[in-house]
Order: sequence, then C-alpha cells, then structure tokens
Amino acid sequence: MTAPMPMDILIPASNEAGLIEGCLSALAASEPLPGPVCVTVIANGCRDATADAARAAGAALTARDWTLRVIELAQGSKVAALNAGEAALTRPAIRVYLDADVTVSPSLLLQLHRALDRPEPLYASGLPRITGQGRVARAYARLWARLPFMTHGAPGCGLFAVNPAGRARWDMFPDLISDDGFVRLCFSPDERIAVPARYDWPVAEGFAALLRVRRRQDAGMAQIASCHPDMLAREGKPALGPLGVARLALRDPAGFAVYGAVALGVRLRPAPSDWSRGR
Repeated sequence: MTAPMPMDILIPASNEAGLIEGCLSALAASEPLPGPVCVTVIANGCRDATADAARAAGAALTARDWTLRVIELAQGSKVAALNAGEAALTRPAIRVYLDADVTVSPSLLLQLHRALDRPEPLYASGLPRITGQGRVARAYARLWARLPFMTHGAPGCGLFAVNPAGRARWDMFPDLISDDGFVRLCFSPDERIAVPARYDWPVAEGFAALLRVRRRQDAGMAQIASCHPDMLAREGKPALGPLGVARLALRDPAGFAVYGAVALGVRLRPAPSDWSRGR
C-alpha cells in the first residue's frame, strides 16, 4: 500500500505580524491529515515582528507533530520568498501556497490532500469567501464574488495547491507580478480542481487601496500575456457578456457601482511598475 503524500505549506509574509497568528491558528485547527505536514513561513522585507509572531503561533502546529520553519529574508519580494521557501524543501509533497491573510476552514487541507494525492499533474484550490470590513470593501467583495472567474472552476486567489507532478510543470517561480495566475495557467481547466471547503480571503480596505491592488492584478495578467502568451489558451473562464453585466447591476447596484468605479479608475491611471499592497 502506498504511503499518503506529505504536505508542505508555504506562506510568504511581509509585515504581517497582525495576521500571521490567525493564519497559523486556522491551519492548526484543520482536520487530521494522513501524512506529515511542514509549514514554512517566509518573512520577507519585514519591518515588524512577523517572524517572531509566527514562531509564537507555531506552538499549536508543533503540538500536532507538524513541523514549523521560519525563514527571514531582508528583501521584500513575494517571488523571492516563494523560491527561498521551496529551496528549503527536500521531499516530493503536495505543496500548498497561501497568503498570510488567508483563513482556511477546518476541512480544506484534508480535501486538498484527497484531491491531489494522485500521480497525474493536478492543481487545486478551495472556494474563496471574499470578505471586507468597510462599506466600500464589502460592496466590492460582493460583486467580485459573483463574476464568472470566481464562480467557475478554481480561481486560486490567495490559496492554491499542486501535487508533485503538477509542481514539475515549472522550474523556479519566475519574476512575475501574478504568481497565482502563472501557476493556475500552467494547468488546463480539466486539471484544476475546486474542492468544496471554503477559505476567507479579504479584499483591500478603502477605495484607494482597492485601486492599487486592482492595478497590480491587471498588470500581473498583462505581464503574463506579454511574456507567456501561449498560457492564455488555458484560461477557460466563461465570458460575462452584456446580459451578465445587466444582471449584476440589477442584483447589486451598490456593488456594481463600486466595482465599476474601481475598474474605471484603473483605466484612467497607469499601472505601477512594482508590487503594491493594499494594506
């Protein structure tokens, strides 16, 4: 009988001292997994106590006989953090990549493991529950959650996972803005699995922050289209169309207004040349 695959979880974190504890606590509350688990937090370019907070919150993980590794990098770069985290890994395993502001539900990791513990190349994610605290963020999140990209397939926003055969699809993470978009498009739609377990993924707070993040998202996909145009054939998302736009506007006028205003603002101002965070 083949032993169950281990699972490696990588969390790049830059100035996330206020969020990393919640992220790790949610992981520690996961349903039991059949194989060994290693969680690697890569604190990159931090001016706060992200690394110390991760070590302190890791007690709940080690109590489950999971391994916690904290890597500290002076450079603030998500791509560099991902590559440094992977350089520390030594075994074939299911790899889960998640942002430090993501909160997983208890069943998510087990469902990802069951979906990916197979020999063929596969990608998987859960169902994101897009959250926001302020009125503007909540309105934007409501509308975004209803777009075809979010309601079909496995968008992988803030959290995605691959099995060893899937990870072989690329070498190191390339110097691209959209690491999640790049990985998702390494797989065809029929190789991408959406498990039913949910995870919370917050949007940026405030109109200005939403503009910054949306510009970055659009710039990231434009960069992939420029550098790897062949990958776009694997997108597979359904078109919204005029009728779909009208339905969204009628169903949620406030959300539509906020989302439309952000989209218009992005068109009126050029995208940034570097990585931009919303918080």
